[in-house]
Amino acid sequence: MLPTRHKTATINGQEVFYREAGPSDAPVVLLLHGFPSSSHMFRHLVPALADDYHVIAPDHIGYGHSAMPKVDAFEYTFDNLTAVTAGLLNHLGVDRFSVYVHDYGAPIGWRLALDPAFEVTAIISQSGNAYMEGFTKPFWDDLFAYATEPSRDTEPGARAKFSPSTTRWQYENGAHDKSLVSPDTWTLDQLLLERPGNDEIQLALFRDYPTNIDGYPELQEYFRKSQVPLLAVWGEGDEIFGPDGARAFSRDLPDAEVHLLPAGHFALETHLDAISGYIHGFLGRVLTA
Repeated sequence: MLPTRHKTATINGQEVFYREAGPSDAPVVLLLHGFPSSSHMFRHLVPALADDYHVIAPDHIGYGHSAMPKVDAFEYTFDNLTAVTAGLLNHLGVDRFSVYVHDYGAPIGWRLALDPAFEVTAIISQSGNAYMEGFTKPFWDDLFAYATEPSRDTEPGARAKFSPSTTRWQYENGAHDKSLVSPDTWTLDQLLLERPGNDEIQLALFRDYPTNIDGYPELQEYFRKSQVPLLAVWGEGDEIFGPDGARAFSRDLPDAEVHLLPAGHFALETHLDAISGYIHGFLGRVLTA
C-alpha cells in the first residue's frame, strides 16, 4: 500500500490542506468531500486507489485542516470554494482528472466540470446530487426555509444541522450495521464545527446553496452533450440525498453506472471495499476506452 502524504499549499492567500498519494504520472483522481466532513472521510479510499491513480483530496476552506478565515475576511460561497480548488489544481499542474464528489463536493465538482480550463474524464458520485429528485424530506425543509428567508425564525432549524446529534446521525443514518461506523468520524467533525466562528461559515454556505440548484439546468445540459462517463455509488438508505438522486443521472447519461448499496450518507464508512472495487472497475474501463 502506497503512503499518503499530508501537504499544504497557499492558494489565493489561504492555506489549503490536502492528502496526496500514488504515482505522479498516473491518471489523477480528485476527491471532494462533503458537509460536515473533510478529506478525513477519504482516509481509507486514498490508499485503496493509489496503486493505479494519482489521488488528491483537499479540505475545503473552513473545513478540516485548511484555513478557516472568518466570514468578514472570506466570502463563503460555492463559487469561491471552487476557485480555491481550481487554484490548487493549477498549483499542482493538474488540468485533466476524474472527480469523486460527495455532498458539498458535488457543486464544487460540477463547477470544475463546466470550467473550460479543465477536462473531467470521468465522474464518481457518492451522494453527490445533481437533480431535484435527490433532496430528501424532512432533512432539507429547514435548510430551504432558511436559505429562502434567513431570519430569527428560520435560523434555529438551520443551526440544528450542525448540532452534535445531527452530526452523528449523518454518519449513522441508513447504515445497516452502525458498529462499522467509527465514532472518531462524527467526533472529529463536531470538534471542527464548534471552532469559534465556524457556525457563521455554515450558515453562509446554507444561504448560498440555492446557487447550486440554479446551476442544474446548465449542468444537465453538460451531461447530455458530453456524455461524460459517470458512476453513482450511493447509499440506498441515505436520508439526506436519497437514491432517486442517483437514478436521475440515467435521464441525461443513459450509460451511467448506478449502484445502490445497503448504506447511508457516509457509505465509505461501511462499504469501502465495494465502492473502491466499483471505482477500479469503472475507471479501468472508461479511461482506457
